[in-house]
Amino acid sequence: MTGTAAAPRTERPAHRDGNVLRWLGAYTASMVGDSLYFLALSWAATRSGSPAQAGLVLAVGAVPRAALMLGGGVVADRFGPRRVVIGSDAVRCAVILAVTVLLLVATPGIWPLAALALVFGAVDALFLPSVGALPPRITSPGQLGRVQGMRGLAQRVATVAGAPLGGLAVAAGGPVAGFGAAGALFAVSLVLLLAVRVRDLAPGEAAGRTEPAGRQLVDGLRYIRGHRVLAPLVVTAAVMELGFAGPANIGLVLLAEERGWGASGQGWIIGGFGVGAGCAALLIAVRGRVPHAGLVLSWAVIGGSVALGAIAFAPSVVTATAAGLCVGLLTGLGGAVIGTLAQTVTDPAYLGRVTSVVTFFTTGVAPLSFPVAGAAIGAWGAGPVFAASAALSAAGGVVGLCARSLRRAELPR
Repeated sequence: MTGTAAAPRTERPAHRDGNVLRWLGAYTASMVGDSLYFLALSWAATRSGSPAQAGLVLAVGAVPRAALMLGGGVVADRFGPRRVVIGSDAVRCAVILAVTVLLLVATPGIWPLAALALVFGAVDALFLPSVGALPPRITSPGQLGRVQGMRGLAQRVATVAGAPLGGLAVAAGGPVAGFGAAGALFAVSLVLLLAVRVRDLAPGEAAGRTEPAGRQLVDGLRYIRGHRVLAPLVVTAAVMELGFAGPANIGLVLLAEERGWGASGQGWIIGGFGVGAGCAALLIAVRGRVPHAGLVLSWAVIGGSVALGAIAFAPSVVTATAAGLCVGLLTGLGGAVIGTLAQTVTDPAYLGRVTSVVTFFTTGVAPLSFPVAGAAIGAWGAGPVFAASAALSAAGGVVGLCARSLRRAELPR
């Protein structure tokens, strides 16, 4: 089977398209593999070094991921997202299996684990922009919304299945079994990706690939800044995530402790997030299109932000869980529309760079708010911090409402 193909003449529903399903299977296997890898790394690090060293190992992968993310978008546009995704999965598979063998024959200590985390962070900086840039090359524009919904469901599956599978593997055979299972999943992902066909770019769409990398990056940033829809869309996504990330992660831990809800209460709220996000993904996957996409996106961000702030003032775990379900449903809907709109309105030659910028703000910069949110909750309590963060997140939706071009943006039929 060849790696490229002409665009299909008739639109095939994404859930019946073998090419899309192969991509989805590869993406799901890779995401579950990531969960197993992180759990095995956590376990190996705590057994090989001090708590401080273990924490360093778990955090060190975020540095190259954030630092190289924008460059990853340039690489995706220069060499093609399919080639970069395949190369990334091949490197991850080879490296993790090498570490598995090393753990079988020796006790390497903490520093090889830190090196492994660095390599994975760097490879993620290439993988994430490329995997996000693939859908417009494997399906028709009218199916991009459905593909985003299917991708959201895959993320939920990976979240739900990854931790238990990783726990079983580590319990059965220690970090060696965990790393080995993750490597096997990356191998499955690689095989499926090799069978995915992508549409070739037209000669005009591929222009600029031979320019220096720095010039390509600057050109991509200028393209986003000058685009009537992408510029406010990126600002909306960045502001929303910056306000959302701290409370939704470290904030929930501290809130549960402050209110005496314990780990079980925190688990129920996170479960509400997951159920809501899964329902949003299922809705997008079934419907395939959201009318008045820009308007729905903006109001979903505002509504999800209000629900996020309400969690800190909920009188019980039950009401906090209900608020968490609303957060997951609305922010999941908003996130899916953000991804679909970005892929719909972006010139194919810039897809990698646009995806890298959105991913940079959502997974690269946003985690930097964790220590700020933690320190603020320690100083002033959860209520004021959740309210301020919700207001910041809602400001992203206000940006969308104020930008006429984004407010009126529509998805293809």
